[in-house]
Order: sequence, then structure tokens, then C-alpha cells
Amino acid sequence: MKKRQFKLLMLLSIFALLILAACGSDSGSGSKDTSGDDSASSDKPASDIKFLSLLTGGTQGTYYALGGTFADLISTDTGIKTTAEVSQASAANMTALQEGKGEIAFVQTDIAYYATEGKLMFEGNKIDTISALGALYPETVQLVTTEASGIKSYADLKGKKVSVGAPGSGTYANAEQLLEIHGLTMDDIKAQNLDFGESTDGLQSGQIDAAFITAGTPTGAVEALNATTKVNIIGVDPGKADEIIEKYPYYAKDTIKAGTYGIANDVETVSVLAMLAVKKDLPEDVVYSMTKAIYDNTNKISHDKGKFIKAETGLDGISIDIHPGAQKYFDEKK
Repeated sequence: MKKRQFKLLMLLSIFALLILAACGSDSGSGSKDTSGDDSASSDKPASDIKFLSLLTGGTQGTYYALGGTFADLISTDTGIKTTAEVSQASAANMTALQEGKGEIAFVQTDIAYYATEGKLMFEGNKIDTISALGALYPETVQLVTTEASGIKSYADLKGKKVSVGAPGSGTYANAEQLLEIHGLTMDDIKAQNLDFGESTDGLQSGQIDAAFITAGTPTGAVEALNATTKVNIIGVDPGKADEIIEKYPYYAKDTIKAGTYGIANDVETVSVLAMLAVKKDLPEDVVYSMTKAIYDNTNKISHDKGKFIKAETGLDGISIDIHPGAQKYFDEKK
């Protein structure tokens, strides 16, 4: 009886040891798998943020066209589902970020400056909750008209119906400043507050005579107009580009090349820069990952403006604070 009990105890002991060994093996295996998973996802942010909204502009503008691509790149590389949202563009985007209606936004560099300084359209409403992710490409100030309008210069705008964008928008500020440098004011024209699509529809139907459109060229709305109506682009008067740059240093000289929209000759104008702004309170690792997702994958941007988007120029022309996550990325690229 004692021998049988001893054998039973021995068997139970051996069985218990086998179970413990198996548990230890599973534990080691599990630890190894977890480490492998962490390594595989080391580029992904550790944040618990699951969704991001990227504020763009009107559906016929460059912001919206690029926004879809950026949203896809961020979603793929970070694992955070990002959606490109239609908006009223630059100035409205800054206010929307302030109000928590988005986390990332396209904006002109001049408008971002006005917002953080509380100037012009942001007077009395200084926005101190945004920072920069990075610069993108030149945004050309285009004064678009049609051959039928007879408009050949800024002086010809007097008394004409001219789309100047929504009050407080980046386009409105550009229109006001370019009119000013040519000796005109909003009172000298019949200002119409239209978006890009409405502007080109108005030009096509003859409801307006000209339109200011600040966007990367070629702009989809203007290309669509040129498919049905002969387009003219009015350049700045000689010497006026230098004058506006001296007064408003965030402008740069720009040229709309012959062949764009079917125009016969180069047109001299000015531009600001497009950039991406983010909410300051976004975690550093999230913004780092978003910045990396965009600037490491510029070869996947099919829009013509993709060739201007480069890590080495990502800080050019930005006059507001850079988010620490974006700064970390650009520092690594030096």
C-alpha cells in the first residue's frame, strides 16, 4: 500500500513539474511575441488617440485634393484613422482648431502668423493653441478672369464684380493687400464673397468679371473653367511684387508658367506658402509620426504640388512655433 502511495506521489510530482515547465515555456514564448509586436510597431505612436480630422478647404481647391492623400498616409503609417474634411480653408481652419473641431489643418503661412499674433482678421481673437507641423508648397495668388471680360490689368478692376473670397479668409487678405499695392481698395470694386468653385462658375456664366484665387497651381477649379471658357491670368504691375514683399515679408515672387490653363506667356505674381498646423496639445509622438508619414512618403503624392513637399524645406517660411514632435522629425533629417 505504501509503495503504491509513493508511486502515486512520484507521478503527481512529475506531472506538476511538467505543468510548471509548460507554463514557463508559454510565458517565455508570450514575452518574446510581445517584444516582437512592440518592435514591429515601434514607429507607431503609443497614444490612445484613435481618430484625427484633417481640415482642408473647398472641394475644388488644392488643399482638399492633397488632404485625402495626407489622410491616407497618416492612417496607414500611424494606425490612427484620419479623415480629410471639407472646410472654408485657412482662417476658418485656425478658428476650427481653436474650437476643437479638428486636430490638423491646412493654412497659409501668413494666416497662421495673423492667428498667433491676433492681427487683421484675428484682432481681439488671438489663437494660442496651434503650432506648425511643416511647410508644403507655394500658394500662388492668381487673379483669374476671362478673355471676354476685357480685363488686362489691376486698374481695369475698378467698378467690376470681383470675387475676393470669404471675409476673413486667406484669399480675402491677399486680395486686399494686392489691391492696396496697386492703389485700389475694396470700395473700388464690387466685391463678391465666393469660394473657388462659386468663383469659376460665376466667371463662366458672366455673373462676375474676375476672381482672386490663392492656391497651388494648377488649381482644379481654374482648370475646369479653362475647359469651357478662355482663361486669362492678370499679373502684378512691374515693380509691385517688390513693393508688396517689402511691406509684407511673407510674400515671395512667383511665376505662373506659360501653358498653365492654356495661357500663352509667363505671368508674374506673388505667393505665400501652404503649411500644416496642429493643435499644440497633441502628443509629441503622434505629431512626430504624422510628420514622418507625410515627408517620408512624398513619392506617393500624385498631385503636381507633391514635388515641392520635401523634408529639407519643411521649416521654410514658417513664422509660428513648431510642434516638438515635428521639430524632432526635422532635426533627425539634418
